[in-house]
Amino acid sequence: MSIQILALVGSLRSASVNRKLAEAAAALAPEGTEVTIYEGLAEVPFYNEDLDAEGSVPAAAQALRDAAKAAGALLLVTPEYNGSTPAVLSNAVDWLSRPYGAGAVKDLPAAVISASPSPYGAKWANDDARKVLGVAGAKVLEDASVTVGGRFQDFAETHPKDHEETAAELAGVLAALIGALEPVNA
Repeated sequence: MSIQILALVGSLRSASVNRKLAEAAAALAPEGTEVTIYEGLAEVPFYNEDLDAEGSVPAAAQALRDAAKAAGALLLVTPEYNGSTPAVLSNAVDWLSRPYGAGAVKDLPAAVISASPSPYGAKWANDDARKVLGVAGAKVLEDASVTVGGRFQDFAETHPKDHEETAAELAGVLAALIGALEPVNA
């Protein structure tokens, strides 16, 4: 049985470092584990309870929910916009947290990776993402959080999967997510 980890990337820019970190996680996933980068976040409408009625949930929001329900774990990869997570990630978690108490992230193991060019590595966005996921009902792995800061110049010529320190950090996050699932899969 394969372990499925769904990665949500908070930067919609195709060449973003956060996107590259998600790609690196997918490339570094151990045998028997698949990290899938969700490609439809830009199409998910802003959460509106009027739209969230049984039988009329927008297709893009339903596809996001279905992807999360099919996953064994969730990985958020976030830049920091104005000191917090980008709207696209907050919106995704809003859709995934509903219906209240039974959303697609309920009890789903989750970890957060954040990156920014500053030496702080988007620490505020990382903290906010972990808080929001916890409130949404996910099992946030506090010890599986990585902040990548001050390394963007390294990624100009080296993909994060080939950067020794970054690859080791990502492997640690994946191991923690897999470890959180092992009792379920045993």
